[in-house]
Amino acid sequence: MSYDALKLENQLCFPLYAASKEVVNKYTPYLDEIGLTYTQYISLMVLWEKKCIGVGELGKCLHLDSGTLTPMLKRLERKGYVKRERDKTDERVVNVSITEPGEQLKDAAVTIPVKVGSCLPLSMEEAETLYKLLYKILGT
Repeated sequence: MSYDALKLENQLCFPLYAASKEVVNKYTPYLDEIGLTYTQYISLMVLWEKKCIGVGELGKCLHLDSGTLTPMLKRLERKGYVKRERDKTDERVVNVSITEPGEQLKDAAVTIPVKVGSCLPLSMEEAETLYKLLYKILGT
């Protein structure tokens, strides 16, 4: 029996995990400037596009569970960037919507993707290929 399968260097999961952490770390200085965490930032990205969404649907978009989303959304609400309220037709559903201050934050965030992209050692073609492969893994 060979234990080569247990070597870290033979695992697909490890470079995905480490690269993910590295990319998120590239965002940190830019997000610190506008007072957001990475999870808050990606949540706002969805809200900038959709304006209002159920927490469950937001979780599906971000591949996050409600245990992660709820405290993060509460912090965004305290900052005045989002508003959470129960759905009028189904009280089990909590909707989250972007507020005007949250919408204005988009102007401060608009340059972040280009700044982070310039920090990564990938050509545009490599980035596009990686993007497609990662979404293939996610099944979307």
